[in-house]
Amino acid sequence: MKLIRFGQPDSEKPGILRGDERIDASSVVTDYDEAFFAGGGLARLAAWAQADGAGAPRVSASARWAAPIARPSKIVCIGLNYRDHARETGAAIPSEPIVFFKATTALVGPNDDLVIPRGSEKTDWEVELAIVIGRRARYVAATDALSYVAGYTLHNDYSERAFQLERGGQWVKGKSADTFAPLGPVLCTPDELGDVQNLGLWLSVNGEIMQRGNTSDMIFGVRQLVSYTSEFMTLLPGDVISTGTPAGVGMGRSPQRYLRPGDTCELGIEGLGTSRQRAVAYREP
Repeated sequence: MKLIRFGQPDSEKPGILRGDERIDASSVVTDYDEAFFAGGGLARLAAWAQADGAGAPRVSASARWAAPIARPSKIVCIGLNYRDHARETGAAIPSEPIVFFKATTALVGPNDDLVIPRGSEKTDWEVELAIVIGRRARYVAATDALSYVAGYTLHNDYSERAFQLERGGQWVKGKSADTFAPLGPVLCTPDELGDVQNLGLWLSVNGEIMQRGNTSDMIFGVRQLVSYTSEFMTLLPGDVISTGTPAGVGMGRSPQRYLRPGDTCELGIEGLGTSRQRAVAYREP
């Protein structure tokens, strides 16, 4: 299945994507949140889709695409997880996954505007495969890790590099601005996606390809990342692990290139669709 959410911020509803049609599933599901994943929601949704999905209301083509999950308890990110990206930044290949957090308030829909933070000069892009956890995970063996995965989605892990690397402290400061975590358009269940370690991914800025890679180039694969992260924290249903980005980020270019108001990022992952964000300047509320 491909799960979607739609509607205006704070009023989103759950649905599914079948072919090119968005189907309203709000009559059977409240939202795609921790309770949904923990309570057997995926199986219940699949049964409904097979029995009644054909007769369910269709979503208007004008309806906003929302993030395909409700705000999770945490967004865990992995740094320098592609060999070519480590090389372009001049960093050594990590011996263990580099783990940091992204504030959940950064979560937005896949086509929502990117708001460049106040004082930003180095807002950067990162196309990433994101894992969504399906059940509570703690000290998970790598051999069992995929059984804890509800599905996968597309993530642009936006970063403000000066905040991240030049302001002291942890990376989270450069990762957590509002709109810095557009997810979606879909959450694809593993049975429909195929080999998660062989997916092409790409990103363009203003139509120019900046990143092109494959998840086969990850230093630490999905199994390892779920297992490793669960050593240090309990992963709850609906939590996100974003798995790192291939080469081609703005910081790694010569000369470096960063986003400005009016720029447009488009990105995609094989089987997970595409998203598009237009950069706008921060305005005081």
